[in-house]
Amino acid sequence: MTKSTGKIVGVNGNMITAEFADAVSQNEVAYAKQGGLRLMCEVVRVRGNCADLQVFEDTTGLAVGDEVEFTGELLSVELGPGLLGQIFDGLQNPLPRLAEKCGFFLQRGTYLEALSRDARWDFTPSVKEGATVTAGEVLGSVPEGIFSHNIMVPFSMTGTYTVKEIAAADPRKLDDVIARLKDPAGHVHEVTMLQRWPVKVPVLAYAERLRPTEPLVTKIRIIDTFFPVARGGTYCIPGPFGAGKTVLQQLTSRHAEVDIVVIAACGERAGEVVETLREFPELTDPRTGKSLMERTVIICNTSSMPVAAREASVYTAVTIASYYRQMGLNVLLLADSTSRWAQALRETSGRLEEIPGEEAFPAYLGSVIAGFYERGGVVRLKDGRTGSVTIGGTVSPAGGNFDEPVTQATLKVAGAFHGLSRSRSDARRYPAIDPLDSWSKYPSVVTGELVETMRELLRHGSEIGQMMKVVGEEGTSIDDFVTYLKTEYVDATYLQQDAYDPVDGASSAERQKYVFSEISKLLNTRIRFTDKAAARRFFHQLTQTTKDWNRIDMKADEFEKTLAKLEAMVAEVTDHA
Repeated sequence: MTKSTGKIVGVNGNMITAEFADAVSQNEVAYAKQGGLRLMCEVVRVRGNCADLQVFEDTTGLAVGDEVEFTGELLSVELGPGLLGQIFDGLQNPLPRLAEKCGFFLQRGTYLEALSRDARWDFTPSVKEGATVTAGEVLGSVPEGIFSHNIMVPFSMTGTYTVKEIAAADPRKLDDVIARLKDPAGHVHEVTMLQRWPVKVPVLAYAERLRPTEPLVTKIRIIDTFFPVARGGTYCIPGPFGAGKTVLQQLTSRHAEVDIVVIAACGERAGEVVETLREFPELTDPRTGKSLMERTVIICNTSSMPVAAREASVYTAVTIASYYRQMGLNVLLLADSTSRWAQALRETSGRLEEIPGEEAFPAYLGSVIAGFYERGGVVRLKDGRTGSVTIGGTVSPAGGNFDEPVTQATLKVAGAFHGLSRSRSDARRYPAIDPLDSWSKYPSVVTGELVETMRELLRHGSEIGQMMKVVGEEGTSIDDFVTYLKTEYVDATYLQQDAYDPVDGASSAERQKYVFSEISKLLNTRIRFTDKAAARRFFHQLTQTTKDWNRIDMKADEFEKTLAKLEAMVAEVTDHA
């Protein structure tokens, strides 16, 4: 496209208005020039010969009359080998290399190539000359960590092409031509290992979109058993400050049975993000025994960074996730926090003077959030393989109010709701997911009938607990008191997990099925006590023994011995004992 220029006629915070003469399109990238600086912007609205642009940098110093250069290109990211293990900002600038160039304080108007042009990758072709290919089909591959990184026909190429020339197996740079494709009109197109794709346009280079039905095992018991997530599904984690949203996401990224993890830190406090950046390289990947960062991509846009870049960071992350899905891999995208992203939308909408919706959020907030979550899903590729993007977003409602607009808009499109409870986190019951308020539309790893029976027990026990706060233990029957103690036992031994224990911190689907079945049997046994003190003493001992059981490897001899001890303890207080 032909580049055009314009002049700034208005500056309002991170929003500028520019007058132009040539054609300008929505979501086009532009650069506002101020002295020797070029500040990246995006066109968010076109009105006649004026365009409103949000600037991804601090606009200090920009003035009326400064030049704006329109690039004719949409906001895009680089896709190719070398993404894994990287830390980018919302515009896909590699932050470690940016820090090397600028020092501790990043300079405005500094933009670097996301992927190194000097690295060489061992290319292996997988098609022959004369083959017919379409967008998204594999031309060859290079090794990237533990994965085979597919080099695909660029997603932007529509129609059918014939392979005129394919490179031989040899180390190549990203910019080297690895194939020449001929279209039906006879034009030849050169293909490299690097392609660019607009972040706000979904990648659709697959054969079919499938319904997510297979459970995604996170190895967190309360999630997998009670509020499961499907591979390729969506879920949200709303909760007040300090309830454990970030820690829960870190545990999920470490133990979930996925290939790639993409983390979008969009607007979170810098301290939390720094903690993530420091811990991830030190975490051992249970799957490979190496650093977890080797199969992780982090998009980092903290609350101290320019607010306009929060929106870009979310779309950058989902585009990278979709790219790896096209290789037949299972990707987990964690967005923390979508509330900060929505606040950026609210600020931009306010500067555009749009009619506000509830709590001054834009009226189209629901459709924007839905559009983001819909980019997840399971797809069948053109070669028959399947890939998936599972999206999990945290929400930070002010005061823990789940009725606010961002939470409600998310609930309409999410397949599972993991509501974090302030009372549970204050009581140090982690994960602090509320077992009564949360829900899921996806199938559990445990038999549905057993789960529903246990949910009913938890509901009944909660009601008794609320009643006991009013009338006390003495006003409660022995049967109701035992039901309450059963609920506390399930909470302490199954709903809660010790994240620092190597065994209890990650519970496999097989172990969850077995343990949940055995605990259900123990609780369904008819037991009787002479008084409440004896009941409390028994459940304290049973709880401690079960916690010890949770810390024993399933393959160890001690595992079955401890189970036999639990069964013997229950047998002593049965009706016929």
